[in-house]
Amino acid sequence: MPSTEPVTPTTPRTRADRRQSSAARAKRPQSRISIVGVIGELLITGGVLVMLFLVWQLWLNDAIVRAAQDNEAAELSRQWASSLPTSVPMPAEDNPQPVDYGDPVILPQPEDAQTFGILQVPRFGADYAAKLAGGVSKSRTLDPLGIGHYPDTQMPGEVGNFAVAGHRNTHGKPLNQIASLQVGDAIVIQVPEGWYTYRYRSTEYVKPSGVGVLDPVPQADGVVATDSIITLTSCNPIFSQAERIVAYGVFESWTPVEAGPPASLTEALEG
Repeated sequence: MPSTEPVTPTTPRTRADRRQSSAARAKRPQSRISIVGVIGELLITGGVLVMLFLVWQLWLNDAIVRAAQDNEAAELSRQWASSLPTSVPMPAEDNPQPVDYGDPVILPQPEDAQTFGILQVPRFGADYAAKLAGGVSKSRTLDPLGIGHYPDTQMPGEVGNFAVAGHRNTHGKPLNQIASLQVGDAIVIQVPEGWYTYRYRSTEYVKPSGVGVLDPVPQADGVVATDSIITLTSCNPIFSQAERIVAYGVFESWTPVEAGPPASLTEALEG
């Protein structure tokens, strides 16, 4: 006799279950791919933002800060040079040699972050000017002001070593072109009393610990100085602090403010 038990539809239900399982398995990889894709897009976006920040920080912002520092120093330079000329010796047109105006004025050591002078280097551009301030603290002098004077080294025109430091990149990078100096280039320091002209002589590279470059006679500890030297220091290579690039110059002449700006500021550059 045929069974009266109901027939359980196992086959149709099994097929449906299989279809559902297949659909679920198909969905899982899509979900994972979607998450990976979102993460990838976020990483790409983050990378683009980082690149834009670097472009801003290392180039655009530097250009803006450099222009602002040039303008501020130029305005200060005009204020200091505004004294009316008096009867002081002037160089003859056929004799461009510096006039001897006597011993240079020697300023007292500046206070930390006190602006006392302006660095002008024709090789760095006709509009280049950078404030000089006391101390070499990044937060107080180098970052906000420009170039700092190493405490207890000599002052401009003084026998010994007038040593300063400045950034080669970021914060206006006032010594970015230090490696472009050529023998004989003018390095001019302006103060309210006048101008000190130095002539570039040589460059060397030292480790950050190479403080011998700050000696009264650079790299000659204990030797008594007889000349007036200027020492410019900055990081090397660019974007690195692995070592220091050091440029030296020798004092040539002093020009009082009454005589007007020295010819060294406008002379033609060779090379």
